[in-house]
Amino acid sequence: MTTKRPKVLLTNPTVAIGENIMREVAELILAPNASPDTLRSMIGDADVLVVRSKLPDDLFERPNRLLGVVRHGAGVDLIPMESATRLGIPVANVPGVNAQTVAEHVTACMQMIARGTHRMDATIRTQGWDRAREISDHSIELCGKTVGIVGVGAIGQIVANICTQGFGMQALGFQRNLNNLPKHVRGVDLETLFSQSDFIVLACPLTAQTKGLASRARIASMRAQASIINVARGPVVDEAALVEALSARRIRGAALDVFDQQPLRSDHPLMHLDNVILTPHQAGLTIEAMERMSEGAANEVVRLLRGEPPKNFVNPETWDRRAVRMN
Repeated sequence: MTTKRPKVLLTNPTVAIGENIMREVAELILAPNASPDTLRSMIGDADVLVVRSKLPDDLFERPNRLLGVVRHGAGVDLIPMESATRLGIPVANVPGVNAQTVAEHVTACMQMIARGTHRMDATIRTQGWDRAREISDHSIELCGKTVGIVGVGAIGQIVANICTQGFGMQALGFQRNLNNLPKHVRGVDLETLFSQSDFIVLACPLTAQTKGLASRARIASMRAQASIINVARGPVVDEAALVEALSARRIRGAALDVFDQQPLRSDHPLMHLDNVILTPHQAGLTIEAMERMSEGAANEVVRLLRGEPPKNFVNPETWDRRAVRMN
């Protein structure tokens, strides 16, 4: 008698290292697209779901036999966590594996903003050498400047290390526990961080407490030569207030990897500003980071299929209530 293999549904492709691990224990099914209707139609035939796209809020309310859900990455805002926890569906993630990648993106953006590199590149192609050189009249050095980091976790700590030890900057930090900051990061409140930083790095998770954290009032308090770099989530920033500040050139610039609505509309006001660097939610994506995320997610899938609790358990209170529904 042949034992039926469990099925793992992927919302999006991953890379070979993780897929090969999962294929040893399960049949892999790749959703043809990540639309809500597609995922709703396929969820009933999956034993584990691997998530790289936003799930519809009602997905787990549909008939399913899920043993667990694994986030291919760290942020679980893509997953309807309240529903999963209420229904006893374990959720795991893979935190920290792309921290170096994101931190390198942040510091690259800081250098581009400081020197106007992105503007020079565009200008030399369209207006010529001399006009591009004029941009350097407004360039600044990073040494001696202050970076303010909101969320001094895995990413924030690497950013702080690079900035203080590599560029000779000072670092301010804000998080829930200011007593748990590295020695080279001075803990301050948000008002102080926004008003005294030359570069504000948002690297916090999206929660009810952090939504709108970069508010209109805090953006208004920023120094004229200050900039915001957002690698958290779009709703952490009051996007309309930021657009206004950038349009009026009340602040130096911004680098945004995340937005209120994604993908970013082609007619969005940010598209027309030359003092903002726009990237398509890719700060954590490199070959190395994707391999680490893929392997980490795959190992969590294997644990769930074996009936073992995940290593990185987001809602551990579900474990004793989980439904063992493997065929």
